Amino acid sequence: MLNFTIRRLIFTIPTLLFISFIIFFILDTAPNDPTGNLPLTIPPDVREKIRISLGLDAPMYVRYLLWCNQFFINEPLNILGEWFNTCIGDCENRLRVRSWSTRSPVVDLIVERMPQTLWVVGMSYVVGILIAVPIGVISAYKQYSWFDQLGTLISMIGFSVPTFFTGLLMIVIFSVMMPNDSWAWLPSIYDTTHKVTDWNSFVFQVRQMIMPVMVLAFFNAAQLSRFMRASMLDNLSQDYVRTARAKGLKERVVVLVHVLRNSMIPVVTVIALGVPQVFGGAIITEQIFKVNGLGQLLIIGIQGADIPLVQTLTFIFAVLIVLFNLVADILYGLLDPRIRYE
Repeated sequence: MLNFTIRRLIFTIPTLLFISFIIFFILDTAPNDPTGNLPLTIPPDVREKIRISLGLDAPMYVRYLLWCNQFFINEPLNILGEWFNTCIGDCENRLRVRSWSTRSPVVDLIVERMPQTLWVVGMSYVVGILIAVPIGVISAYKQYSWFDQLGTLISMIGFSVPTFFTGLLMIVIFSVMMPNDSWAWLPSIYDTTHKVTDWNSFVFQVRQMIMPVMVLAFFNAAQLSRFMRASMLDNLSQDYVRTARAKGLKERVVVLVHVLRNSMIPVVTVIALGVPQVFGGAIITEQIFKVNGLGQLLIIGIQGADIPLVQTLTFIFAVLIVLFNLVADILYGLLDPRIRYE
């Protein structure tokens, strides 16, 4: 397992470099002009000077190599320096990936927005898994029962209805129709500046997280529950299940120990690969509830033609996909003893 993990990590290096080049190439050839949002009264020669100051006069391969040096070398050195409160190399003159619109380091902007996204997106994914797995198990075990039919109906609705519709629907029901003096009233706008200091502030934090978390959790649970149900049905008809029942094992042990463990193998792939998709899919939800997270930061970067910000965020999403691919492969070996990585 250790040798397999090391080989995969080594293989990811050229993979991520190739992905970063493709992202850089696509964004560089896109018809986006960083001076397009400037007033029309600015003379063309001044616009050209601004483009030169941003380094756009250099060839694409030069700018790509410069970005690689800044992102893969300078940014890790800066992070290590902040962690250990020391200076590694030329700290003051070190070039970093900077946003064209704010002139702030892109990594600092991402670190600033990351907690909000993790609070909402991370919690919604955990809640979605906790809802989907029991529903999928019970629906498969009680196939064609009223619970299975109801779960199938809700799953189809959750998978078919987009998150912007369910988000707006929840705002209308729980923020507009509910009276303001009722505890059931939920804030329609997420306050990113709120800090938890006492019980009342904690209750407010929970209240403002309920709607965005449940919108994303409902969408994620709808998909995962169908995968869980299909995998359980496939394993319930296997010979080892009949053998376990013939040995006199309790039905709960057969279902929750033998069947559930084998059924989780394909579901783990969906869960692991769904993490980056959740970060990308949360863009709409963050816009609806005004969550000041990575999704909103990406939208701002796209609208302002902030290429360094967009390509860095996009590349981080790609890193998450490659990383959780590796996590899924490792979990295969832990869940299925027949799988060995030699």
